[in-house]
Amino acid sequence: MSTRDITRWLPGSRMRTVTGPTEHVVVVGAGLAGLSAAMRLAGAGRTVTVLERESIPGGRAGRLNIPSADGTYQFDTGPSVLTMPDLIADCFDALGETMEDWLTLEPVAPLYRAFYPDGSVLNVHADVNEMTEEIRDVIGPDEAAGYRRYVDFVSELYRYEMKDFIDRNIDSPFNLVTPDLAKLISIGGFRKLAPKVREYMTDPRTERIYSFQAMYAGLSPYDALAIYAVIAYMDSVAGVFFPKGGMHALPTAMAAAAQKHGVTFRYDTTVTKVETVGSRAVAVITSTGERIECDTVVLNPDLPVAYRDLLGREPLSLKRLNYSPSCFVLLAGSSASYSKIAHHNIHFGRSWRGVFEDLIDKRQLMSDPSLLVTNPSQSDPDLSPEGKEIYYVLFPTPNLDADIDWRTEGPRYRDEVVRVLEERGYIGFGDAIEVEDVTTPLDWQERGMERGAPFASAHSFMQTGPFRPGNLWGENVVFAGSGTQPGVGVPMVLISGRLAAERILGKDPRYTSRARR
Repeated sequence: MSTRDITRWLPGSRMRTVTGPTEHVVVVGAGLAGLSAAMRLAGAGRTVTVLERESIPGGRAGRLNIPSADGTYQFDTGPSVLTMPDLIADCFDALGETMEDWLTLEPVAPLYRAFYPDGSVLNVHADVNEMTEEIRDVIGPDEAAGYRRYVDFVSELYRYEMKDFIDRNIDSPFNLVTPDLAKLISIGGFRKLAPKVREYMTDPRTERIYSFQAMYAGLSPYDALAIYAVIAYMDSVAGVFFPKGGMHALPTAMAAAAQKHGVTFRYDTTVTKVETVGSRAVAVITSTGERIECDTVVLNPDLPVAYRDLLGREPLSLKRLNYSPSCFVLLAGSSASYSKIAHHNIHFGRSWRGVFEDLIDKRQLMSDPSLLVTNPSQSDPDLSPEGKEIYYVLFPTPNLDADIDWRTEGPRYRDEVVRVLEERGYIGFGDAIEVEDVTTPLDWQERGMERGAPFASAHSFMQTGPFRPGNLWGENVVFAGSGTQPGVGVPMVLISGRLAAERILGKDPRYTSRARR
C-alpha cells in the first residue's frame, strides 16, 4: 500500500463518496432512514424518487388500523420511544422547513415508570433535579448523589462519542484516532456497562433503569461496553417525546414535506433487483418488470436483505454477523384502563442477569420476564375510540437462531404474555381486549428483517463503528438504516439517512452536529 493510499484513511482525510453523476437518486424504502436521506437530497437539488412496497411511508414505523364496534384503534407497529427531536428538526431544516409546522411533539412525563418485584416504583424524569429528588425519596440520598455523578459521566460520554463516533461517516478504524478517543478511554467508555453504572449507583433498581438500554444494542449490560450508556443519555437525560397522531405521524410528516419539495413517492411498488454494470448501479427493477434508470441508489431495506435480495451478493462479513434478540409484540385495543401506569412502563422481574442469559446465551424464552408496556392513548386519546385504550406490549425473545417454532409457539406465548400482565397488576387484561394483533420473530422476518431481529445486528465491539457494515458499495450504491453505521434506534437511523446523503453530496458544510453546539 502506498503512502497516498494510507493517507486516504487517516483522520481528517477526505470522506469516500459515490462516483459519477448523481442527478437522479432512487431511494428504495420509505423508512425513517430513507426519508431522512431523501429530504437532504431534495434540499440539495437532486431529483429523488422513493419506491416503497407498502401503501404508506414509515417502514418499521408503520401503522395498523383495526375497526371495532365503537370506532377505529390506530396502532403504531414499530418504535414506541422517540428521543432527540433535534435530529428530526435537522431533516426539515435541510428542506428549509420548520419541524413544528409539520409535526407536534409533546414531552412524555415521566419518561418511564419502572415497577420492581419488591413493589417499589420509580418514575424516571429527564430533569436532573426532579430525578434526584425521585431517587432520594424512593432509594436514598447516597444513590441520588451517585445519579448526579452518573449524569455528568453520560453527558461527557455523549459529547465525546457523538461527533466523532456516531455523527459522521467512518471509512476506517484510523478515522477513530482523534483526541476524543483518548478522552473516551480515560473516562472508562470501553469498560463494561453494568460495572460502570455501579461505580455511580449501587441499588439494583437504578442499575436496571440506566442499563436496560443495552438490549437495544443486542447485548447484555454485563457484556456491552460503557459507550452504550449514550443510549441512556438519549432517553433518560435528553427526554422522551410523543407525536400527536402517534409515532407514525413522524414518517407521515417527513414524507409530506419531502413531497412538497419535489420528491416523487411511489407506494405499493416492490423493488426486486438493482441492475448493475460491474460495480455501478444503473437501474432498479420492480416486481412488475418495470425498469427505472437512476444515477445513484440508496437502499433502506435491512442491509443483509438488501445485499442478498437486491444486489445478489452476500459478502462473507455479512454471513458472520451476530444478531440482536428479537421481540414478541402484542397490540391490544382494550376497554380497561389502569390508573397506576404511565405512558411507558417497564416491569422488571426478579431476575436481571438471567434475562440476558436466557435470551442471548441459552436462546430461550425468558423464565422471569422483564417487559415494556406502552399506553399511547394516554398521551393521545384520539388514537382509540372514546373511552377505550391502546396497549403496546413488548416481551424480548431470542431471534430466529433459537430453536423455537413460532407457528405453534405464537398462540401459546400470547396467552403467557396475558397471564404475566395480569400477574403484574393488569387485572382482567385478557377479558378486556376488544381487538388485537400479534407480531412474532417470524413475522419480523417476513417483513424483511434478517433473523427476525428488528434491532438488527448486535453492537458488539467488532460490529460497531468502522467494524459495522459500511454504507457504501461499489461506485454508487449507498445503504441507510439500522443495519449499517451508526446503528439501531430512531436517532441513529435518522443520522444514517444523513450519512447516506453525504456519501452522495459530500460533507454538508452547513451541518453542525448537535454534540458540537
